[in-house]
Amino acid sequence: MRGLLKEGARSRVAYLKSLAESLGGKLEACYWAFGETDAYITVDGTDNVGAAALSLAVSAGAARVKTVVLLAPEEIDAAAKQGVSFRPPRVGTTA
Repeated sequence: MRGLLKEGARSRVAYLKSLAESLGGKLEACYWAFGETDAYITVDGTDNVGAAALSLAVSAGAARVKTVVLLAPEEIDAAAKQGVSFRPPRVGTTA
């Protein structure tokens, strides 16, 4: 937030855009909020390694980061076709 106050919101968005692009992604949205979470940033196109690198860099800069991987409809459809064999535990047992 100190950087935001010093540089302004538009400057921070421009920086985040260039950072996302340097990792092969695209900054889709950046919003500031009231409450427990101060900012919501959506980046598209970065693989898990790039997302982890971005998260580590931001976390090392004294900000708390919570990364959420979002799945596209096509990815959910592919997951649904995987055919995982799962048996839920029986009620009243420890298995």
